[in-house]
Amino acid sequence: QVQLVESGGGSVPAGGSLRLSCVASGDSANRQCMAWFRQVPGRERQKVATIGFGSTTYADYAQGRFTISEDNAKNTVTLQMNNLTNEDTAVYYCAAARLGGACFARPQSQYAYWGQGTQVTVSS
Repeated sequence: QVQLVESGGGSVPAGGSLRLSCVASGDSANRQCMAWFRQVPGRERQKVATIGFGSTTYADYAQGRFTISEDNAKNTVTLQMNNLTNEDTAVYYCAAARLGGACFARPQSQYAYWGQGTQVTVSS
C-alpha cells in the first residue's frame, strides 16, 4: 500500500508561482512511477508530469513552466509551477504506480494510488 499527501496549493495571481509537494509512504516498489495530474470540474483529469526510472516527462502545456522532482530521502515529489495562468486553475493530484517504465505513456487507470488533491487557483 501507498499513502500520498499533497500540500502547497493556494491562490496566486497570473504570472505567479506555486510549489506543490507530495509526501509518500508505504511500499516504495509501488512508487516506481510518480505523477502529477490535474482536474477541472466537469472535465477529464489531465496528466501534468511524471517522474520515474531516471526520467521526467511533461504535458505540452507544462513544458518549460513546470518542473517535477523527487527527494528520495524525504519520500517527496515536488511540482514547481511558474508563470501560472488562469488555465492552470484545477485540483492537482499526486499519483503513484508500480510500472515497468514509460511513466508518462501509461493511462491514469494504471496509477493505483492517489492523494486527496490540492486546489490551485490562478486569478487574473
